[in-house]
Amino acid sequence: MSQIPIGVEVERHRAAITRVELSRPVRLAIESGIMTIDTTIFDYGCGIGGDVKRLKSAGYTCEGWDPYYFPDVARQPADIVNLSYIINVIEDPEERDRALIQAWELTGQVLIIAAQILVNDLRGVLAYGDGILTKRNTFQKYYQQVELKEYIDRVLTVDAIPIGLGIFLVFRDESQAESFRAARLYTRMITPRVRVESKRFEDYQVQLAPLMEFVSQRGRIPIKGELAAEAELVQEFGSIKRAFQIVLTATDEVEWDAIAYQRSLDLQVYLALAHFGKGRSLKNLSLTIRADIKAFFGSYDEACEVADRLLFKIGEPGVIKQACHQSKIGKLLPAALYVHISALNEIDPKLRLYEGCASRNIGGTEDANIIKFHKDKPCISYLYYPDFESIAHPPLQWAMLIDLRDLSLRFRDYSHQENSPILHRKETFLSQNHPLYSKFAKFTKSEEKAGLFSETKTIGNQQGWEQRLRDCGVQIKNHRVTRNC
Repeated sequence: MSQIPIGVEVERHRAAITRVELSRPVRLAIESGIMTIDTTIFDYGCGIGGDVKRLKSAGYTCEGWDPYYFPDVARQPADIVNLSYIINVIEDPEERDRALIQAWELTGQVLIIAAQILVNDLRGVLAYGDGILTKRNTFQKYYQQVELKEYIDRVLTVDAIPIGLGIFLVFRDESQAESFRAARLYTRMITPRVRVESKRFEDYQVQLAPLMEFVSQRGRIPIKGELAAEAELVQEFGSIKRAFQIVLTATDEVEWDAIAYQRSLDLQVYLALAHFGKGRSLKNLSLTIRADIKAFFGSYDEACEVADRLLFKIGEPGVIKQACHQSKIGKLLPAALYVHISALNEIDPKLRLYEGCASRNIGGTEDANIIKFHKDKPCISYLYYPDFESIAHPPLQWAMLIDLRDLSLRFRDYSHQENSPILHRKETFLSQNHPLYSKFAKFTKSEEKAGLFSETKTIGNQQGWEQRLRDCGVQIKNHRVTRNC
């Protein structure tokens, strides 16, 4: 980087951005259930106030302060405090720390912190302190994802939770933080269908519905005080266990066992990944998670031991490569296994935990829909193919690689390339339980019948595929192969 000319002043207020929608940190906080109509919100450094205005119009209780645009608004405590893209525009490191600390002091429940993440080369720009000077005379500090977390943790003495690139949450309550972490690893399960006629069940189906929903979510019978309808069910059936026995007369017990098994795997992955934070602690777990652990493992120590065995297993040489080769889900190529994001929780727990070692550091896969498990190097890649479900052969828009040795991140943009890589045989990336699996498999057979895959050297990219279509005299529309007239 070049050195900054003497006498140039930083104009921080010019870093404020005019948006036409809610900022990404706020959208993610809403999607994560952190920010709700019932929470109070304060935007610390709100710029021109776009988020504040849109949140208020949507019925949220929100105020915002900015030293340039809204200096007269009092900085006030709130359940949720939003400190988005502020620390990266403050050129003075000590002032940067103070802003972070002051925002945390105002936080009642959760602090949202967002900053710019480095994904491009900065050669040729003007250096200013530990950042750069932009063409608008604003300062920008670009963090590495791991560097940003370490900075937040050090200044606030916390264990920040990433929910996206450059976006972190800090919880006041440790048990709420752990519940949030665990919930993000829970597999969405469907309540088993009624398969057998049962007069007793039919008579009480409405009353039993909350119990069925709870067991579908947790994989176990609720303990005392967990179910709102507990008193009514106990009065009618004598106990919650007896009430669930009525459910089993009309549903398949194997499906309930599968839910319990999946929940136990979810907990194993959660406890294994907890190794990488401030350390596991039973006292930081909610009563609900403690009940889960007791139901599936008997004790906290036993659960940790099982999780540790899984974690240490994936560190053994050749284990991930073998798991890739043995996977019944995903497209296996010489260098990697490719799996659709929807199938992540159905693959081998070792692969799932391996991916978790990467995603726990970025907080999520953004828009990525394909996960690439590298077989011969400790890396995970996230690939984004827009309109995967609706386009027959979607082009690759971007790829992000995480090196598990140092958690470094590399990003490559394909959106402006004329000859982007494309996908074939989309069903191979999916679980057979996916609703579009059969449709895609049928489409692939029609392509094979048309001879489109008899030569594969050039069809992996857009232009080569288009030439192959011309050579075979066919065209594709709406997942159908038709002959050219």
